[in-house]
Amino acid sequence: MARTLEFYYDYGSPYSYLADTQVEAIARRCGAELVRKPMLLGGVFKATGNQSPAALAEKSAWSGFDMPMWARHYGVPFQRNPFFPVNTLALMRGAAAAQIDGTFERYHPAMYKAMWVDGRNLNDIEEVAAVLTAAGLDAQKFGQRIQDQDVKDRLKAVTDEAVARGVFGAPTSFVDGRMFFGNDRLAFVELALKGELK
Repeated sequence: MARTLEFYYDYGSPYSYLADTQVEAIARRCGAELVRKPMLLGGVFKATGNQSPAALAEKSAWSGFDMPMWARHYGVPFQRNPFFPVNTLALMRGAAAAQIDGTFERYHPAMYKAMWVDGRNLNDIEEVAAVLTAAGLDAQKFGQRIQDQDVKDRLKAVTDEAVARGVFGAPTSFVDGRMFFGNDRLAFVELALKGELK
């Protein structure tokens, strides 16, 4: 039976971006289904009493070396966003809306590229609109859609689901109910998808 890789993430998490560059290939190699689950990381932090690694100076300094190292390892572009931290509520509602409306395949890569490759200021709604327009999406519709109740409910439900399953940060993956936290656990995710993790 084909397994499923559930991937909880937030666009504000650089390690989620790094992991996201790999999960499609991992799922493909394992014949698994990839299910991306956009959640609000701030909501997870609030519910669990956790906080962003960037809030701790020593961890922030360490990640300044660690994240580019992972990007080189994966062979993917990366730069720290000069406008970090970014309030991702609108972006994550946008992801929920894109999944509902069938535009996720355009929306998702555009947001990650804008945040962690191009270093765009996604706190600025005009910048977000420019990113959406460049991706062939309707920026005005986005602004209206993220206020719709079904979109708000979808994001809240996935965030609550994540907390209920024990998620405390991003990225977090699940295979057969087993949780794997972090970009650096993807090798174990792949073993689990192959049924080889003991």
